[in-house]
Formats: sequence, structure tokens, C-alpha cells
Amino acid sequence: MLATIGSAIGLFSATNIDDIVVLTVLFLASSRGKPRPWQIVAGQYLGFITLVVISVIAALGLTIVPDEWVGFLGLIPLGIGIWTLIRGLRRNGDDDDDDSKITAVGLWGVAGITIANGADNISLYTPIFRTSAPSDVAIMIVVFLILVAVWCAAGRLIGTNKAVTEGLERVEHWLVPAVFIGLGLFILIESGVIVRLIEVLA
Repeated sequence: MLATIGSAIGLFSATNIDDIVVLTVLFLASSRGKPRPWQIVAGQYLGFITLVVISVIAALGLTIVPDEWVGFLGLIPLGIGIWTLIRGLRRNGDDDDDDSKITAVGLWGVAGITIANGADNISLYTPIFRTSAPSDVAIMIVVFLILVAVWCAAGRLIGTNKAVTEGLERVEHWLVPAVFIGLGLFILIESGVIVRLIEVLA
């Protein structure tokens, strides 16, 4: 059991280290407006549970979305990033009050970003779930869900830290869209989905 818990911790950390950056940015935005903290936590859980369910189903030999097209999920953070950037540009000349608060994403947006950023989770969880005993899989999932809370706490601690918020105060309006656009482009490019789409259309 201890070996299973240790493996689950290592697996979660390896596949979710980039989520710390995303969560930090979201909580930074939350300290200035939206999304609200509960939306970030609930969205993170909703998205992660979706990834686990997909991995379990795939481990049973079923395919929901063909692997070669999973990369299209990168359009979710890319779209949110572009939308947030446009809102920031429109408000660029406004007073720096409540009207200029970052309204990055809500509950479903956070869940969508978590799912879009989870292709590596699915690719690693699926074979491990397939080759593990049901009891071990259950233990892993429980450990994962506990660590989601730890990740959210770490993201909030960093994103609401006074030194961090003061240091990022001048660039916070551009930080959220930059992170989301970069994440979306990375997913689309790294997955090779753009190349496959060009090949299909050619």
C-alpha cells in the first residue's frame, strides 16, 4: 500500500507540475476580481475527475476521443487567453478600479483548462490503471484527489502572496492571457494535431 501511495504521489507530481503555474495565475486573478476561489478549486476538481474517468474508461479498452485528436483541447485555454487579452485591450484606457479586474474564467473555464492540460495525465494514467489491481487504482485515485487540494492550496499561497502580487501588479493584466495563450499553443503544437489537420486537408 505504501508503495502504491508513493507511486501515486510521484505520478501526480510529474503530470501536474505545470498546473501550479496555472493555479497561481488564476488565484492572482482571483485576488483582483474573478474567478472566485471556490470556482478555481471546484473547476480543478471537476476537470481532474474528468481526466481520471477518461483514463479509467480507456484502461478498460474503450476510446472516447481518438488519441491523435486530443490536442484540439488546446483550443480551450487558447480561446480563453485571446478573450481575456481582448477584454484587457478594450479596458486599457479605463481607470484601474473594479472595472479593470481580470475576469479570466469561471468554474467551467477552469475545468476546461484542466482537461485541456491533461493529455499527459491520460497517456500515463491509462496504462498504469490497466496493469494495476482495482484496489491499487482506488488508492491512487484517492491520493490524486487529496493532492489536488494540496496543489490548489499551493497555488493560492503563491498567487495571493503580497510580495508576488506587488511584483506582478504592473503585468497582471497581461499575465493571465499570456499564460493561457501559451498553454493552448503548446498543447496544439506538442500534440502534433496541427500537422495532422494540415495532412487531412491537403
